[in-house]
Amino acid sequence: MFTNDEPRGVFFLIDNKSFYASCEAVQRGYNPLKVPLVVLSEAENTNGGLILATSPEAKRLFNLKANVSRKRDLPRDPRLQVVPPRMNLYIQRNVQINEVFAQFASENDVWPYSIDESILDMTHSWRLFGNSPREVARLIQKRVRQKLGLYTTVGIGDNPVQAKIALDIYAKHTHDLVGEIHYETVPEKIWTVNNLTDVWGIGKRTAKHLRHLQIHSMYELAHANPYLLKEEMGVIGAQLFAIAWGVDRSNLDYKPVTKEASIGNSQVLPRDYKNQSEIETVIKEIGEQVAARLRHHNKLTKCLSLDIGFSYASAAEDGRDGFHHALKVDSTNDNREITKQLLFLFRKNWEGQAVRNIAVYSSRLIANTGQQLDLFSDPLRQLKNEKLNYVIDEIHKRFGFTKLVYATSLTTGGTAIERSKLVGGHNGGNSYE
Repeated sequence: MFTNDEPRGVFFLIDNKSFYASCEAVQRGYNPLKVPLVVLSEAENTNGGLILATSPEAKRLFNLKANVSRKRDLPRDPRLQVVPPRMNLYIQRNVQINEVFAQFASENDVWPYSIDESILDMTHSWRLFGNSPREVARLIQKRVRQKLGLYTTVGIGDNPVQAKIALDIYAKHTHDLVGEIHYETVPEKIWTVNNLTDVWGIGKRTAKHLRHLQIHSMYELAHANPYLLKEEMGVIGAQLFAIAWGVDRSNLDYKPVTKEASIGNSQVLPRDYKNQSEIETVIKEIGEQVAARLRHHNKLTKCLSLDIGFSYASAAEDGRDGFHHALKVDSTNDNREITKQLLFLFRKNWEGQAVRNIAVYSSRLIANTGQQLDLFSDPLRQLKNEKLNYVIDEIHKRFGFTKLVYATSLTTGGTAIERSKLVGGHNGGNSYE
């Protein structure tokens, strides 16, 4: 499959071990690898709370798994520490960790892959810091440990996909938390993997599809007919065949351009909303948030869409999960106009079902080059409304969202104030220094 012509460099994929739990452990003065600790999300949206992160010791002692286990799975053991998430802390630590990485590679060669993983192209810089890539990886680990108290695992490869597989399958199980895969070691490092779902890019459904094709291991995937794989699975089949041979021709510098930009927001409600006024309060809040984002980007929208997701019970009774409708509008970023059109869509299509999800999107965006006045409305009133929108935006920017809110957001159904405290859907945390 591969030849000497395949792209070959030195790539590190670095993962922060049990990141959220480790950050919390360090903040409390514990060794992240030795304290039994879990980070538990708020209860409202997760039926009692979802475990976002578990320390290695909590996994060992109580067999807990992040994003699978819930509050009801927690043992009543005084040794186990249960703490709420602090997303602002984790974001700050992620920035600090990537600043360490930038000491070993150009900033253009450091790509945050997620909040706890980063890809480093060390092709042109590793020789400045050691005699081998593995030695440099160990140096980076020590630097992060000394500065932030966090442990990292490193996958090394000739390309990003090799580094990712080395990280997931080997680095997390070695004494120095470093794993390596190169083109020459693909047969012993990749083809020997018998559990397909252990490999990045292969989920349960994909593995089931491969088993249907009589492919049960990475060796069988590497020696399957690539043309039949592509015929059966499309482009994904060809990509999986390449992964089995450790081939990755992706260009990390390439920045895709989307065909059409859109600006939107969505929310999973903390409970089933059955009262129309409560549902409309949240629609207004999200609509105003979308309008504010349009103004921030100096854009106007010519199309609004509203997604309403029903509760499980209502979906079972109605036969639909919800409804989605879009509406062309005169170009606008005005709070009142946007919320008026969204409420029109809602009232036209809602038939009393309990609601659990609400999403608002704006599309067909154009540059805001000036306000277009409506001939049928008072022009002075229109100008005042536009000015008021920007004044409210400035107050929110300078003093925080909660310093000026609409009265409806203080009612029982309002969620904007609580959402303003969240980061990534979870508690942002207060002081953490």
